[in-house]
Amino acid sequence: MPFVRISLPKTLSLEEKNQISISIHQSLIKEFNIPVDDYFHVIEELDSHQIKFPQNYLGVSHTETIIYIQIIAGKGRDLEKKRRLYSAIAEEISKSTSVTKNNIVIVLLENNIQEDWSFGNGEIQESKHLLPTNKG
Repeated sequence: MPFVRISLPKTLSLEEKNQISISIHQSLIKEFNIPVDDYFHVIEELDSHQIKFPQNYLGVSHTETIIYIQIIAGKGRDLEKKRRLYSAIAEEISKSTSVTKNNIVIVLLENNIQEDWSFGNGEIQESKHLLPTNKG
């Protein structure tokens, strides 16, 4: 884990879409210490009429290149780790694509790493990196 859903405009190039995913994954490796092969992403390409947003919210302006990143991960990371993750994601994406930091919206959803995941075979896997001491 984690599982990442990226909702973004169809107008972005395939290269940018792939780079957004890579940027998120690299940030998760660095800030949440996930294994390199823990790479479960869904990229959802949307027409402009399918993406709704305010032009300004909480002092942040948004444009038609807004992207939504939903990360589902196990509980246990403190506020500072989350801040560093969000910052790293925004920095990496804005460095490698045309998407600016103000157009990157991130939502982190946390769940129980011991019982809320199955990575196949209809089973709950008990990998060492999923244990609370490592919080993958």
